[in-house]
Amino acid sequence: MKAGTRGEASIDVDSSPDALYDVVSDVRRMGEWSPECRSCEWVGGATGAAVGARFKGSNRRGVARWSTKPQVVVADRGREFAFVVNHLGRGMTKWSYKFEPSAAHTKVTESFELLRDLPWYFRVADRRLMGVDDRKADLEAGMQETLERLKAAAERPS
Repeated sequence: MKAGTRGEASIDVDSSPDALYDVVSDVRRMGEWSPECRSCEWVGGATGAAVGARFKGSNRRGVARWSTKPQVVVADRGREFAFVVNHLGRGMTKWSYKFEPSAAHTKVTESFELLRDLPWYFRVADRRLMGVDDRKADLEAGMQETLERLKAAAERPS
């Protein structure tokens, strides 16, 4: 994939933008929704979503296992939560969750944007370790699955 590649998925959820933001921005819960991310934890003294805060994400897909240390770049309660995943000290991918209210629900949109070209060895790992030929389509399907799981959890009676 090349720099500038984008993908997104959206879903309507019967919950307020603030409540959904609170759930999504608690990255410790990301493993509940994502088909790739298994767990996250705040690092470097961070205790919650704030611009500059970092967290460690542990991921798994097929036989591939990897971790990341993203940095929060947008923490606007009820509107947007975004973070950048770095590779070799430079931003690689920006992930964002946006919350748009309406009278009866909130539209949640998850998106990614590739900030620079994906290294060749990522493409090889996608194919050989994860069995994925079209990573963009795969990420979009994963985002839709994440949002469907988020919706189910948010709309479940307490």
